Formats: sequence, structure tokens, C-alpha cells
Amino acid sequence: MMSRIASFVLRRRNRRKLHWTDVFTYVYLFLGVALMFGPVVWLVLSSFKTQAALQEFPPTFLPLGQISAEVDGFEDPLPLYSVTMADGTVRELAQIRRIGIMAQMVDPANPQEKLQIPIAGREPVREFRLAIENYTKPLQQFSFFRFLRNSVVVTVGATIITLLINSMAAFGLSIYEFRGRNLTLGFIIGTLMIPITVILVPVFLVVTELGMVNSLWGVILPGAATPTGVFLLRQYMLTIPRDLIDAARMDKASEWSIYWRVVMPLSMPALAVLAIFSVMWRWNEFLWPLVVLTRNEVYTLQLGLNAFQGELQVQWHFVLAMTVVTLLPVTIVFAFLQRFITTGIASSGMK
Repeated sequence: MMSRIASFVLRRRNRRKLHWTDVFTYVYLFLGVALMFGPVVWLVLSSFKTQAALQEFPPTFLPLGQISAEVDGFEDPLPLYSVTMADGTVRELAQIRRIGIMAQMVDPANPQEKLQIPIAGREPVREFRLAIENYTKPLQQFSFFRFLRNSVVVTVGATIITLLINSMAAFGLSIYEFRGRNLTLGFIIGTLMIPITVILVPVFLVVTELGMVNSLWGVILPGAATPTGVFLLRQYMLTIPRDLIDAARMDKASEWSIYWRVVMPLSMPALAVLAIFSVMWRWNEFLWPLVVLTRNEVYTLQLGLNAFQGELQVQWHFVLAMTVVTLLPVTIVFAFLQRFITTGIASSGMK
């Protein structure tokens, strides 16, 4: 298996020597992979760094932790530094305290000797170390699983409702012939030009009147019908042969049976694409839940991440770690449904 993969990856135009097109292809693919996955790799590695390591400049690629040493006469371990002395020799010393640009340091092998060292002439002694506490502490202290449950409920519920409403609208706009059908479709697509900030206040007033403030239903229902989903499904349903619809009607099938048993199974690729889009939209949504939800008990995961931001300091090590965790469900959904994307979009006519 590995030999087949290697032969596929390393194949070239000319078996004897590299052609310039082979070099161009490898460089192009390498840059594409680096641009796509480089930020993700940096995010994952940074999520294992401490708060102090994240604030270093220049930043390090790998998560590194400073080595400490037990020194006689001191209860706590002291951080080790590689110090360049005045005579050019390099020694490993432990820092007792720092005062301004000078640090009081001691040789772990000779604790009686205390030295005053300028901080500019030293480098911390570090090793590869993963800060696992970036993941464990938020799970214990910040109600992460409650936020996760709320996000799952919102995402799953909104996706199911979105698929039902949009597929029904697309079914009516693609199967039935009626006056004003194209005008209705144009009106639906035209709503894409209206930003959410314009309708934010009216929608909030409606949600308030319905008593859905601080309720997950207030997050799920307002965005259930999406013009993008209606257009995608409608374009796909237009490719379904009308003979199947006519045959089902000749067999005395109801319109609901035609929709549920004929059209919906044939539209699974487009439904899978819309499901992926809906999961991504709802899982990462921040503005609307921030407006509707004010109680900590109903916060979604994205609002929960905002809890790590204080007035004077942002706990970036926790934010990055929990961001990695929030990426996992979307990645899993995309991995299972990605094979439908090409088929669904190509058949729906979207560009």
C-alpha cells in the first residue's frame, strides 16, 4: 500500500529525469498545501503552548517549555538559563530573581555562589513540552460540556429544520408550474443582498414578542430558511426527470409522497452539501447568539470561548485550545460528507 502511494505521489512525466512541468507541479502543490494547512498546524501547535510562550517574539514553531532545576536552599525549582559569561564561556545558571535588566542567578552545582547577570546575555534552556493543561483546565472550570451540548442542539436542530424548509420551498419552485415562479425565486435570491445587521433589530423584536429570548429556539428558528439552500436544492431538483413525477402521480401518489419518497432520496447529494453548509454556519455563528442569549446556562460554544477574554488580559492559551476542540465536529462532518460536495454543486449549477 505504501509503495503504491509513494509511486502515485512521486510519479513524473518522464521516467528518466524530471521535466520542468514536474517541478512546477510539485512546487504548486506544496505551496497550496502549505497555504491551506499551515495555519491549522500553527493553531494546533500553538494550542499546546503556555501563555508566556505565546507572547514571545520572535515566536517559536514548536511548543517549548523552560527547564527547571532543583537547587539546595530553595523550595521551588528555579528556571535554567544558558548564560554567556564575560570571558566567553557558557554556563547553565538558575534564576533566583530578576530586578530590571539584571538577574540574580546561582549555579545549581554551587548554590553558595550568587551572580548578577544582565538579562541580555542569557537564553532560556527549553525542551519540547506540551501544555496539556490548556485543554484540561477549561473542561473542568468553564462548563465546556454544557456549551458543547447547547451548540450541538442548535446545530443539529437548525440543520434538520433548514433541510426540511428549504427542500419544501425548492420542491414547489422546481416541480410546479405557476405564475410568478421566477419572480418568487428572484425575490428569494435577492434577500442575499440584505446583510444581517440591517434586519438584526426587527428580528430581535419578533423573537422578543414570541418569548424566545434566552432560549435555544431563538437561535435556531430565525435563520432556518436560507436563500442559498433554496437555490441550491431547486437547481438540483430541476435535473430530476419529470417522467418520475408523472409516473408517481399516475400511481395515485400524493404530493407529499412524491416529495418524501421520490424527490428527497434523489436529492441526497444536494442535501448533503446543504447540511455541510448549515453545520458550518450554525456551529460558528456568534453575532446572533450574542444578541439573543444573555444567560450563561444557554451559551453556545462560540459564546463560551468569549469567557476567556477579560478586561485587561486575554487567555490566549485557553482560547486556542478550545478553538481546536470546536473545529473537530465540523471536520468530522466534512470528512464524512465531502464526497457529496462535488456531485451536489456540479448538478445544482452553482458556480
